[in-house]
Amino acid sequence: MSASIVKRSISIAGHRTSISLEEPFWEGLRAIAAAKDMSVQALVGEIDSGRGEQNLSSAIRVTVLRAALEGVLERKTNLGA
Repeated sequence: MSASIVKRSISIAGHRTSISLEEPFWEGLRAIAAAKDMSVQALVGEIDSGRGEQNLSSAIRVTVLRAALEGVLERKTNLGA
């Protein structure tokens, strides 16, 4: 699993923004979005609206970590197998 930084552009509330995350966090974000039956863009918008003063990339990483700790990623991607 690569840990290189991947930069992607996403539209949030009508504004384009670039987000830089390591590939495993993008994978986790996709898994969480799939588990919630929503797009990655919608999930990032949800994270953005609740992050307060926290950096968006950091808020995404925390969201993925929390989901992993709750087992969402394990069920969705079989990482625990």
